[in-house]
Amino acid sequence: SKVCELLVAQGVDVTSVSKSGSYKSSVNDSNDDESWTSKVTWNTADLLTADESSIDAAIGSPNAIISCLGVIGNDSAILKQGNGDANCAAFASAAKSSKLSRAIYVSVSSEVVACQDSWLPEFFKGYFDGKAMAEACALDAVDGDSTKVCLVKPSFIYGGDKFGLLPPRVTSEYGSFIEELLSLGVFNFLADITPGLIKVALRAPSSVEAVAGACVDAALGDSDSSGKTLEGCVEINEASGQPPATGLTDAVEWVKEKTGEVVEFTKEEVIPKVLAKVEEIQKASKK
Repeated sequence: SKVCELLVAQGVDVTSVSKSGSYKSSVNDSNDDESWTSKVTWNTADLLTADESSIDAAIGSPNAIISCLGVIGNDSAILKQGNGDANCAAFASAAKSSKLSRAIYVSVSSEVVACQDSWLPEFFKGYFDGKAMAEACALDAVDGDSTKVCLVKPSFIYGGDKFGLLPPRVTSEYGSFIEELLSLGVFNFLADITPGLIKVALRAPSSVEAVAGACVDAALGDSDSSGKTLEGCVEINEASGQPPATGLTDAVEWVKEKTGEVVEFTKEEVIPKVLAKVEEIQKASKK
């Protein structure tokens, strides 16, 4: 939905296709202004069960297609279908449009993919096979012209104001703190020299705003992202024009501010009362 919101802000005609056919915040942010949702056409289609004509009717004839579709779980077959077959159905439908000039897909970091053989349970194979299928189908949608495809590959996406387990989700505030922290040179160095999931855990995550912004820029041709694979936080931020995360800096400033408040309170309220009490005790002891 963040992609739709940014596209609407650019004055683009937007169609969203989902199983529900209705708006649902992708980041669970209760503070969002949702007035833009009335400017989106919300279509219903189950990309795994609907017939071809129903999917075509929902997809329409787009100039560009952006897919953020993905599923998680522990069933390898479902993971492959949800991440692979469903995306391929959408890309195949969009390919029928004579106007299609861009295909953008939110996949997963290559460093995460590299963990599948030695670091992750076997059922994850369906997840990664599905992602690979979707990437291939995105390319097929534009007749194999790689200059018209953009693959956005974050290690982890954060955003909103609520934590979640399924799917895993952390808030904007917490995620920004972690992004700025893990963007420090020492963590980049450690990530470069450590293996597998340790490497992935030390990579900075990407905000939902940055991922959506990179997708929109690639779809509209506002950057040179088309024809590129955007790997990880740095490349995604650069493509979207997202400013550096400030969560860590904000936290430090908050601590400094609160420390100052405590010091002032101590000086103005606590110390005078303590001194007055000491003076009272001294006077009483002299009687």
